[in-house]
Amino acid sequence: MSFKIVKDFLIDYLAIALGTLIMALALVLFLSPSKIVFGGVGGIAIVIKQLWDFPLGITMILLNVPLFLIGLKLLGKSFGARTFYAFTLFAFFTDILDRGLELVPATDNILLASIFGGITLGLGLGIVFRFQGTTGGSDIVGQIIDKYTNLSIGTGIILTDFLIIISAGIIFGNINLALYGLISLYLSGQIIDMVINGLDYARSFYIITDQEEDIKQMVLDKMERGGTVMMGEGFYSEEKKNILFVVVTLKEVYALRQKVREIDPDAFIIIADVHEVLGHGFRPRINK
Repeated sequence: MSFKIVKDFLIDYLAIALGTLIMALALVLFLSPSKIVFGGVGGIAIVIKQLWDFPLGITMILLNVPLFLIGLKLLGKSFGARTFYAFTLFAFFTDILDRGLELVPATDNILLASIFGGITLGLGLGIVFRFQGTTGGSDIVGQIIDKYTNLSIGTGIILTDFLIIISAGIIFGNINLALYGLISLYLSGQIIDMVINGLDYARSFYIITDQEEDIKQMVLDKMERGGTVMMGEGFYSEEKKNILFVVVTLKEVYALRQKVREIDPDAFIIIADVHEVLGHGFRPRINK
């Protein structure tokens, strides 16, 4: 086994450990004290703790292990060691912080708890997912639903979490808690996407114009950017036209749009989000 493989392996597992620690902090500091259920096994553990004061981490282990074994049987070894490692560490860190260190809740304001709990949870989960881990629970259920129904994994996870959140609101006799849980679930999803895909620091332009050469020269000379020419054909007219594809930073969006309009007021422009750009003028490529 090469040094690089060992290095990547260690980085992945250390990053997953960091992600589960951040998730545990979200539960202990924000979500559990305010009875905010965000879905998944962690959400069920919060309900059980509030009803019977049973430790969060032990509950998560007791729920995750059967799900993990069912997943292995029905889905094969697709999630394997990293899943077991992640949900075990998540449970361990949660009980250490909650029962061992007895951390004091960060806030007694339920809205703040739902907001910052969701953000912190999403940050931890995003790190776990980015380094090819998963914490089990809803993820396994979602994969099972995907295999045996026409629903996607994402839809299966959303349905599972939604049912857990609504059920918690009914059990606690407070529908507001369910609504706060939905806030946390939404925010955690946004942060997960941000961690995995990166911040929206660039935009891509698709430009269809009759002033192709002038705009190309403007992009090269004034914007100091490159681009790509793609072949296109109109649906109705079947007229063949080139499409100019250019990627710029956020601060250059307005300038490029205005310059294109000055050259060709009738230009058709599509501006799209870009999460990550590797190469000259943006983030450097990682050397092998």
